Amino acid sequence: MFFEYLSTQPLFTIVTLLGIIYALTIHEFFHAFAATFLGDNTAKDLGRLSLNPLVHLDFIGFLMLLFIGFGWGKPVPFNPDNLKNQKWGSAIIAFAGPLSNIISSFIFLGTLKYLIPSLNLLLSDLLIYFLNNLILINIILAIFNLIPIPPLDGSKILFAVLPDQFENYKISLEQNGPYILIGLLALDSLFNIGIFSNLFNWIINLINLV
Repeated sequence: MFFEYLSTQPLFTIVTLLGIIYALTIHEFFHAFAATFLGDNTAKDLGRLSLNPLVHLDFIGFLMLLFIGFGWGKPVPFNPDNLKNQKWGSAIIAFAGPLSNIISSFIFLGTLKYLIPSLNLLLSDLLIYFLNNLILINIILAIFNLIPIPPLDGSKILFAVLPDQFENYKISLEQNGPYILIGLLALDSLFNIGIFSNLFNWIINLINLV
């Protein structure tokens, strides 16, 4: 189906691909930037402190994102022992990725609503589609990654907030989180429950009110 759409709507398909590549690249770059800023050079030494998409894209994760709507980039490695802030460092690094996507969404939203109309440009459907795509892809990637289930970024934030007496819970969720996430995605897909789509739609409608 993807290749059929590519053959019939090549420009719009390419624009969609560019939106996905941008969102994944900026997301992973800011993980690397936050880790480096907090004192760990692991990502920098491995060439991940870069805006080159090729160092951040995971081939299988990218294909999964295209065909089933769920995918991933290459995880940014870091050593928590090197971080200046031992308690919150991992959570800050985790939050940096989704935050970059949220900021990007609002920049593109402002461009679409305010800057471009003020220039009195004759916009093509392709440009409007591109900006809308950038907004949607970035916000969906951000919100999905903030879900507090491992291996998503939200789990790192949750673990930083939970007190020490929940250590056993953290370990259990760390071990079983990927299976829980896959199970939820499967249920959502097979039975059309709308677990994630309803959340995404609510956030998108909220942004449209801005």
